[in-house]
Formats: sequence, C-alpha cells, structure tokens
Amino acid sequence: MQNEQLVQLAVDALEDLKAKDITVIDVRGKTSVTDFMVIASGTSSRHVKSLVDNVLEKVKEQGVRPLGSEGLEGGEWALLDLGDVVVHVMQVATRQFYDLERLWQGAEQSRAQHGEE
Repeated sequence: MQNEQLVQLAVDALEDLKAKDITVIDVRGKTSVTDFMVIASGTSSRHVKSLVDNVLEKVKEQGVRPLGSEGLEGGEWALLDLGDVVVHVMQVATRQFYDLERLWQGAEQSRAQHGEE
C-alpha cells in the first residue's frame, strides 16, 4: 500500500468515528522516522481509544501490520506507528499543550476534508 493510500485510510477511519480537526503533515525530508503524521482530536479518553482502535482495525483489514502503539490505556494521547505513517490522536487540551503542528510547521500540512454533522 502506498503512503498516500495509507494516510487516506487512516483519515477515513478517523472520520468514521467523528474525530475532530484532522491534520496531515508531510514530514518527508524533515525526519527519517516517518513520512507522514496524521493528527486528530478526540472528545474524551474513550473517544481517543475508539478512534485509534478503528484505525488499527481498518489498516489490518488491508494487510498492514502496525509497528507499535502507545498510550491506548490512558486515552489522553495515543500513537499508532504504521511505519511511514504515524497517527497521533489526542484529547483537545493535550493537543493544544504539545502543539505538534507548530513543531512541524516547516513541513507541508493539509486539513482533511470532512463535514461536521
């Protein structure tokens, strides 16, 4: 699966469960750790966990084996490492505090297109 397809799969899985403020950051050339970061917010610890679980389920259905995950127990900030794509899902206050978008502001960013319902 191509990186862009994996990003879209993660974004779609997040949108399925109403993640907030989904952002995709292209970090190719900025770090050797990954190519893309997908950042989204959840409304509660349960929502954060559900969002990451849904991404995990969808990528596994497509034969992608995650390299690891962190933070699923706490639900304040969960990370799913898909290799060339890293998914961060955080509660709003945690996201504002760490402000990953500003940290990577030199990288290309795009907001996922999704409607609020």
